[in-house]
Amino acid sequence: MALLTVLATSAASAETDSFSGVTAGALPAGWVCGVTGKGSPKWAVEADGSRNVLRQSGSGTFPWCVKNEVSITDGFVEVRFRPEKGREDQAGGIVWRWQDGDNYYVARANALENNVSLYYTAKGRRNTLKYVDAPVPGNVWHTLRVEFAGKRIKVLLDGKPCIEMDDEHFPKPGAIGVWTKADSVTAFSEFSYGALK
Repeated sequence: MALLTVLATSAASAETDSFSGVTAGALPAGWVCGVTGKGSPKWAVEADGSRNVLRQSGSGTFPWCVKNEVSITDGFVEVRFRPEKGREDQAGGIVWRWQDGDNYYVARANALENNVSLYYTAKGRRNTLKYVDAPVPGNVWHTLRVEFAGKRIKVLLDGKPCIEMDDEHFPKPGAIGVWTKADSVTAFSEFSYGALK
């Protein structure tokens, strides 16, 4: 863990998890899943055409799945996601500086609301920092990216900056991962992270 923290904060390094080679129905090695609040999320790697994806198909207040063997203070996290269905929500998100299932940052895009939001979750309660309107068509692959250094946070959707602001709720290093909301069925692919170039 210490080695990856050093790499992510002091060198222009990057890693990508494409979920290839993972047995269908399993979780990628080094990932753990759960939910903030209540519910029964279901995270599993599944075949999707010629690629593997990590899909959440259960439901819960805020389901999450994190690569907790990695700890990053400053850097970036990026993922391709496809919001597939959900009556209450169709969201895909990224978590970073994840301390535990009740304390972390999250940025998410929502296909039902057509917006991008930035939150911090503290003691299990999600708190809005900012949200902006943005087109997020359903059943289409999108790229969500978060860049963070010190208190500065920048959120990009499909390469376009959406939110940029300062916040100091979680200054310490933490794990990284993906996130959904409610009954969102969302597929994730090409999870990348590292230092900013």
